This record gives sequence, structure tokens and C-alpha cells, in this order.
Amino acid sequence: MRKPIILVVALLATIATFAQDKMHKHTGEKLDVKILKVGEFVITYTYPNETAEQTIGKYAVAKIEYASGRKEDITEKIVITGKDDWEKVVILEDVANSVGLKKQGEIRGKTAGMLSYRTAGNADRKSMERLKKEAAELGAPFVLLTSEKDSRWSTQSIKKGFAYSYK
Repeated sequence: MRKPIILVVALLATIATFAQDKMHKHTGEKLDVKILKVGEFVITYTYPNETAEQTIGKYAVAKIEYASGRKEDITEKIVITGKDDWEKVVILEDVANSVGLKKQGEIRGKTAGMLSYRTAGNADRKSMERLKKEAAELGAPFVLLTSEKDSRWSTQSIKKGFAYSYK
């Protein structure tokens, strides 16, 4: 009599485990969750037996395996090995995109001041390039842009932000 009861309890526990979605993060972490919504930039989910909604930026998530068996690739992992990979660095303009990523530090990209042979467009592009190179040196594939200053009377451009990585 005891064996059938134990078997039924084990079977129900197994079914409950398989009825959850699995979210795979780029850090290698796998979360058993219930996916509520996959938005343009964020994913909304809940943990089992909880009602509090959690959000995570899509850049932190590799894929989702739904309880139905369907798999959805969310984002590719961006690998930065050094300063030469600066072109792979992604600029984030909304703080919601950085949820789930780890802040590496504040960075800055700046171009020269008053005397320069650059046009305003070139100065803006060069300061963005310097910002991305600084992030790449930290091994960070993402930059959350926090400040942009362009001088009206010169070709100086200053950009500030925070570098983010997966771990």
C-alpha cells in the first residue's frame, strides 16, 4: 500500500517540475520559471509558487525552453576578447535593457576640443568609438549610455556610460 502512494507522489512531483519553463542565461545559469511575456527588450517571468513578477533584459538570456517543448532563441552571446573587438560592443539606451547584466564600471569617450580638423559628425563618431574601445578593454560587450555632450562652437564630443558584462 505504501509503494503505490510513494509512486503517485513522486509522479506528481515530476509532472510539476516538467510543467515549468526553463530560461537559460548567457552566464550558464538555468532558471525554472514561468514565462509571462517576452517583450521587445525585456522578459517578464515568475518563480514557481510565487506571484511577484520579475523582469530581465533580453541581452542576458540565451534561450527559453517552454513547458510545451517549444524552444526560443533570444539573443546570441557577444564575446569580447580585447580592445580589437570594440566593433561588437552594443550601445544600450534604456536601463531596462541592462537588467540581469553586471556593471563593470563607468567609462568615457571624448574627442579633442576647439582646434580640430574634424567635423561635428566625425567627432561624434570618434567619441563613440573611444567609448566602445574602453568597454572592450574591460571585456564588456554592452554600454549603457548615460550622457552625451556636444559643444555648439567646437568639434568636441563627450560620451559617458556604464560598461556591462554577463558576469
